Amino acid sequence: MFMLPKGIVKPKEGKSELAQTAARTANRDQGAAAPSTASVDGAAAMGGTAEQPHMSATPAQQKELAQLRARYAAADATTKLRLASDLAAKYAAVTKFDSAGYYYEQVAVARPGEQAWKKAADQYFEAFSFAATEERAKALSAKARELYQRVLKNNPDNLDAKTNLGMAYMASDNPVQGVVMLREVLATDPRNEKALYNLGVLSLQSNQAEKAVERFRELVKYHPDNASGQFYLGVSLAQTGNRAEARKVFTQVKQNSTDPALSASVDQELQKLQ
Repeated sequence: MFMLPKGIVKPKEGKSELAQTAARTANRDQGAAAPSTASVDGAAAMGGTAEQPHMSATPAQQKELAQLRARYAAADATTKLRLASDLAAKYAAVTKFDSAGYYYEQVAVARPGEQAWKKAADQYFEAFSFAATEERAKALSAKARELYQRVLKNNPDNLDAKTNLGMAYMASDNPVQGVVMLREVLATDPRNEKALYNLGVLSLQSNQAEKAVERFRELVKYHPDNASGQFYLGVSLAQTGNRAEARKVFTQVKQNSTDPALSASVDQELQKLQ
């Protein structure tokens, strides 16, 4: 969704795997009874049914999920609440983040509150992060935005929710609002790791290499263990023509990294600097 310069691999924060394999998230199940709310109706527009295969779940997990869905559909309100939490956790465990978000949302509808809405929002945001198509990204980001707005209505000072809401806006018709929100997070917390990282990536994406260097320097100053930030500092430095410092940064990243994907990306960037 956020396309960086060709040839640059975006390492997943804290993980070695990339988005491609996780992008095939299942659409949330619509076979179970759901409260009649605008948010659920909006989610239905994403498409998909409960019969669609959950490719990363084992046959045993698929069977367990099917049994839980059947129990959920037949349960009373109190039991539904417990089963919705169970279903959400099990879907999250098999990387079906939008399905997890749907069931966490049912919990939040029944027992609304900051943390309940955030659990649901975070799952939809994760699904948005891995979306394989622009259409899916827009649908999932819209859902994440709706739920993060509920979080912020409960607590306007939840900076993690505000940061993710800002990023979700980047796939909307109003991406400028996303940048504004990320800057507001930094105005409140100048060391905020996620806001610095995302603003740096967005600067790099929009060919503002000098601004990206500034963001990533701040990021690694306050969060020296952020390997992705170190990597993109090197990329940004190379794009500004500071090849010597870029080499130094890339070499340090490679020495410290245990991530094969990140090391391979570093090798590609070092080769460009030869």
